[in-house]
Order: sequence, then C-alpha cells, then structure tokens
Amino acid sequence: MTAAQQTIHVGGEWRAALSGATREIIDPADGTAFAVVAEGGVPDTDDAVAAARAAFDDGSWPRTPAAARAALLRRVADLLKRDRERIGALESQDTGKTLEEGRIDVDCVRDAFLYFADLVAGEDPGGRVVDAGSDEIHSVVVHEPVGVCALITPWNYPLLQASWKIAPALAAGNTFVIKPSELTPLSTVALVELLLEAGLPLGAANLVTGPGDTVGARLAEHPDVDLVSFTGGLASGTKVARAAADSVKKVALELGGKNPNVVFADACATPEGFDTAVDQALNAAFLHSGQVCSAGSRLVVEASVRERFVAELARRAGRIRLGRGTDEGVECGPLVSAAQVARTEEYVSSALREGAVLRAGGERPDGPGYFYRPTVLDRCHRRMRVVREEVFGPVLTVETFETEDEAVALANDTEYGLAGAVWTADEERARRVAARLRHGTVWINDFHPYLPQAEWGGFGKSGIGRELGPGGLAEYREAKHIYRNLAPRPVRWFAGEQRKDQA
Repeated sequence: MTAAQQTIHVGGEWRAALSGATREIIDPADGTAFAVVAEGGVPDTDDAVAAARAAFDDGSWPRTPAAARAALLRRVADLLKRDRERIGALESQDTGKTLEEGRIDVDCVRDAFLYFADLVAGEDPGGRVVDAGSDEIHSVVVHEPVGVCALITPWNYPLLQASWKIAPALAAGNTFVIKPSELTPLSTVALVELLLEAGLPLGAANLVTGPGDTVGARLAEHPDVDLVSFTGGLASGTKVARAAADSVKKVALELGGKNPNVVFADACATPEGFDTAVDQALNAAFLHSGQVCSAGSRLVVEASVRERFVAELARRAGRIRLGRGTDEGVECGPLVSAAQVARTEEYVSSALREGAVLRAGGERPDGPGYFYRPTVLDRCHRRMRVVREEVFGPVLTVETFETEDEAVALANDTEYGLAGAVWTADEERARRVAARLRHGTVWINDFHPYLPQAEWGGFGKSGIGRELGPGGLAEYREAKHIYRNLAPRPVRWFAGEQRKDQA
C-alpha cells in the first residue's frame, strides 16, 4: 500500500491532494478509523485527466500490439494470485464483507483480467472483412480505443467493479482515470499499484481518491474525457449522464436493481428441492448483507408453499452469524456505514407502517459497528416503498402469486431490470418464464453466479450498456470502417466534366 495520504496517482507519481485535504477510512465492524487517504478535488482531477490525455495522444499504450497488452493483463493476474491474501483481507476490512468473500473477489478479478487478455489476443488484427460485392474493393471494420476513460466505481464491490472497467479499458488500448468510492478506496489503490508493477506505461492509469460530488462530477463533465463508465445509484447515475451530455461523450451506466427471485411450488416438491430453494433465497438476499446490486431482495413465491417456505426462511435467517468479516465462523458482516444502517431502518419501519409482517430481524444487534440483522418481511405488496426501491441492506420482502402469468407480472413490475431468477422443476416453464422476464441476467434454479465471458447489465433504469463479455470490451472501443478502392477511376458524375472529357 502506498504511503498514507498519498493515494492520488497522476502520470506516474503518487501524491497527496493539492489542497492537503484527507479523509479517514472507517472500519464498519467497529466504527473506528484505520486508514487515511487523500481527499482529492477538481484540480487533482484535472491533472489526472491531463496525464491520461497526454498518455493517450502521445504515449505508447494505445499503439501497443494487442498481444503485448494481453501479456500485461496476464502479469496483473499473476500478481493478484501472489497477493490474494493481502488484498482479500484489505477488501474485507474496507467493506465489512467476510474474509472468504474478499478472497473470492480477488479470484474473480483475476478471471476478468485473464478473460479480456484472451479476448483481445485472439482477435484478427486486420479487422473484420466486409463483402463489398466487388473484387475491386477492399473493405474492413477495425476497432480502436475510445480514448481517455473516466471510471467511477461503488463502495460495495470496489475491487471487482474496478476490474470490470480497468481490464477491458486497458485491453482495448485506452488510458483512464479511476475514482473509487470515498468510503472504500483502498483495494483500488492496491490494484493500481499492481498495474504499475506489471509494467503499465506511466500516465495510462491515474487514480483520484475523493468524493463523487466534486471528483466524480468533474470527470463526467470534463471535455477531455471520451467515455465515462459509472456504477452506482440511480440518482447519481442520472447526474453523470446529464453532465456527460454537453460533451457528447460515450456513457456506460450500471445503476442497480430490484431483483425478483421467483419460486414455483414444484421446485419445493422434494425435501432436497425445498432445502435448496430456501438456501438459495438466503444467499440471494443476504450475501454481503444485501449490499449487492443484483441481490434477490424480492422473494416472489407461489401461494401454496408460501407459509412453509417463509417460516423456514425466517428460521434460518435468524441463525445467520453476524460479526467482523475476518473472524472465524462469521457468515455476514456489517453494513458499510452508519448512514446505510439508518437507511435500512427507515425502509423496514415504512414497510411495517404499510402493513408488512416482520418474520425475522428488523433490528440492530447490541454492540459496536454498523450491523443490522437479516430481515424477512412477509405479506408485502407492490405499493410499498421497500418493494419498489433499492434498500441495499439485509432486507427480503415476500410477495405471493397464484399463476405463472401473475408471477411474471410481479417479477417485471419494477422500473429496474438488472437480474432475476426462476425456480421450477418444469423445463418448459423455466424456458417460458426466462424468456418473459425483462432483466439483463436471468438465473434458472440458481442465484448470483456470473461469467466474465457473458455480458452483465440491465434493462430499464438499471442502466445503459454492458460490462464483461465481448459487449463489455466493445464499450471501450470505436468502430472504424476502412474502404479501399483497388482500381480507382473517374466517376464522371458532373455534366460539365463529362463535356470537357468528350471535347
């Protein structure tokens, strides 16, 4: 880790904020400060963009062959493997998630770097040949880096979300400025250090630690930024899009979700099926204390099994072991901040006022830290705020359906459309429902897994564009059509030229 307070990286230099401002980083498990970082502002951001601009316009990285870019990404993956324990523990302390989750995040980051390395290394450097219908024409489409990329990442998965942006941006030949959340910046600082150790040219990677309303806003509006990729809340995402509009830069937004987990009765017809569906419903809702954009926070369960299902779900939720993520046996860590606990409390209170029935949780445990017990709210309906809005806390709502059409209607009745799942033993039903769900990822008899080779993103207000997969790489590229006439001759379009020729 770089020296405390020198967490801004510009053009190859680690430095403090130009203003001298700093911010304490809080351990959510006990509410105490455990690190200090630079609190950058607009001048720091302008310097970082200028460094990225110079590195793109005049530096070596955009002109580095794809095979060499891929080799660097693979070196980064090797360094992540070497530092798995250190960075996993850092991610755990920074965000509050369990140590095992932190380790898994590092593994997933490695997978992203390796995937994009393989993707660009396997491409034809000559581009895609276009059939122009004539042997006298040679026509190809090539892909070039978009330029300077502004990457703005959230607090819940800081390392993973950074990799989903940095890996394809570098694979495509771009330079970038990244702004991690001011709440959880430390693993992003560590990742930039690994990029430099791997040999990335100076200026290609720049980092500004600081708040969204200054650093993030400046990145979004900056005229020398060619693309802004943002992951975070809907309100902040719409501000980013407005700020980016004046300079007509490319925009990619991942803005969260309100994700349904649809359970049909036939999925619970056997003891094994029932146990699996309940277990996965817990996993869907309470992984990382529900602070997951794709969390299955809406259980939509068939009426005939609702009571049995919810009773067992609530029983198991009440037994989830809370604590510091690095402690042995802990299954669920704290929320990221006191503000997030207060937000969660308000959503639960509003749901109870609107008629929800509390089946588990609904309170803070005694002791320090930003903890909230995993909460199950039964008898919910679509008019409740807790059902419509993203809580980002350990809160699961329960809705009930009678028919397949009703299940689909409930699952799609959201302004978001990031992810959803359907549980059923009927293969035809699984295919039908998956086809009708308006969500960017649909799981059948599972919840949460993703693949770096498959696009990730949402419908509706869940955002614009995609991360991961070939589509994720395409976000960081511009397509260029190069048309070559192999036998040029006069066109003779204009009459005056024709008469001159004839004369």
